[in-house]
Amino acid sequence: MTLRGDIRNIAIIAHVDHGKTTLVDAMLRQSHIFRDNQQVAERVMDSNALERERGITIMAKNTAISYRGIKINIVDTPGHADFGGEVERIMNMVDGVLLLVDAVDGPMPQTRFVLRQALQRGHRAILVVNKIDRPNARPNHALNETFDLFVELGASEAQAEFVTVYTNAITGQAGLDHKHVGPDLEPLFNAIVEHIPAPDVDPQGLAQLLVTTTTYDDYKGKIAVGRLQSGTLKKGMNVARIDHGGAITPAKITQLFTFSGLSRDEVDEASAGDIVAVAGVGDASIGDTIADAIDPRPLPPIRVEEPTLRMTFGVNTGPFSGREGTFVTSRKLRERLYAELERDVALRVEDTDSADTLLVSGRGELHLAILVETLRREGYEFQVSRPEVILKEVDGEKQEPYEQLDVEVPSDAVGVVVEMVGQRRGSVTEMRHRDDGTVHVVSRIPTRGLLGFRNMFLTSTRGRGIMNTLFESYGPLAGPMARRENGSLIAFEPGETTAYGLAAVQDRGTFFIGAGVEVYEGMVVGQHIRDRDLEVNVVKTKHLTNMRSSNSDIAVKLDGIRNLSLDDAIEFLAEDELLEVTPKAFRLRKRLLAKQDRDRILGQQKKAAGIR
Repeated sequence: MTLRGDIRNIAIIAHVDHGKTTLVDAMLRQSHIFRDNQQVAERVMDSNALERERGITIMAKNTAISYRGIKINIVDTPGHADFGGEVERIMNMVDGVLLLVDAVDGPMPQTRFVLRQALQRGHRAILVVNKIDRPNARPNHALNETFDLFVELGASEAQAEFVTVYTNAITGQAGLDHKHVGPDLEPLFNAIVEHIPAPDVDPQGLAQLLVTTTTYDDYKGKIAVGRLQSGTLKKGMNVARIDHGGAITPAKITQLFTFSGLSRDEVDEASAGDIVAVAGVGDASIGDTIADAIDPRPLPPIRVEEPTLRMTFGVNTGPFSGREGTFVTSRKLRERLYAELERDVALRVEDTDSADTLLVSGRGELHLAILVETLRREGYEFQVSRPEVILKEVDGEKQEPYEQLDVEVPSDAVGVVVEMVGQRRGSVTEMRHRDDGTVHVVSRIPTRGLLGFRNMFLTSTRGRGIMNTLFESYGPLAGPMARRENGSLIAFEPGETTAYGLAAVQDRGTFFIGAGVEVYEGMVVGQHIRDRDLEVNVVKTKHLTNMRSSNSDIAVKLDGIRNLSLDDAIEFLAEDELLEVTPKAFRLRKRLLAKQDRDRILGQQKKAAGIR
């Protein structure tokens, strides 16, 4: 084995919104990847439209810069635990990490998740304390909290002796002392070169590459990306693809690329230690090994944590089906969902007894919601069910997933939040009062209790609270849990909503739609103020007469309409409801649209329970 000193492979890991992608922007600019007069968008690595809109990194991406003759391969990883599958496989490509924390917040729940993945693989870390220009910055506090986290996660002595760099990513400044930062990021580049180990590889061995990500090009076909662990790959070279089951398929490299800035540079040859992209191995999927055809040997496959939530994806069966979507058949939906498995290793897709319904499992509500939104934007029309937790049987006992819930709330809202956690079978494990008057509460709560929790939390704290969750472990079933507190307002008949019809029943709850919207029987149009469902006539029109008492008899005033986002709609779903998703809209509906059908099922349930 030989150390390749001209390369460093690093991943940048951080909690959501701590400035990770902004720091990558500054590193790219100061390495002169762009022309001086080139117009470059902010957060250039967030190339996906959803990433820009939500301000989070969803997919891991590669870039590379050069510093003093040394090539630094950088992987920008997601900061949210729901996309942990991206983080887990990326750790196979790198030799060290930049751990980015906010100078005010310090390490947060998602920091714990990504750091644990890095430490378990023996990676060295450089601590980057960002946003030191904030008025209430606490860099020493952030450093001490991070050191405690390293110890808590079982870091080795060498890992715990990490180097700390203080940065202001927006202005592109860094320093080894938070009181004296330099004009550029040179202290950070120096720390990477000096403290991140060079890749330890076998350049004379047979070629071995573990496929970590895949992309698709209309002209080149599927492109497999990974770190070349040993040997050399050449353009036109005969190789073998070894899949998860050990089956060997011959292939030939048609094109070979390395990374430079935001682009891929075609090369004739690549040596061990570098991150490369390979075209020509058409059936390659994540976790496969591309090896020398002379003596193909597999590398250990990528293993990720199992999903904790699942929901059904099916063909839209509503009255408006086929109106707005480009892809509306079960065949197209099945092809697209199974194709997603090639990119997202944390996702699971299974067929069900129904030919037009599939069961999709993921890491959390956000993971599944991003998938729904991606398919919607691609022109798919379908319907999804309420997410449900995945139970496991351990030693003959059924167990459910538990999560660590971290909330930051004003002190006057602590009581109501703790009460909400208790109602959902959670227990408070830690509570800390901060200098700014907020309280940090850590709880252990069943994943089941988090379904629909976010909206209630934001309402109870008047939008002043911040919550983060992180999967902890499986544990014994927590017992029965209170369901959604409010029922649904359901359209009684089809037609177009009128201001008059909505105003007549607006004291019964909050509406999700306004006047002039086409509805059908069984469509959910709002939230009832009580805990049961209520059928309402929102298409009712006022009959014309010869008498008018005053103009106020004609004018109708509607209270505020609550416009649900996709995440809100998924959270609101009840067990007997579905969400109809199309490229133009999404609609909540009952599984059984006709009132008599719902009444019949309700009667059968009451009879089975012995209720008259």
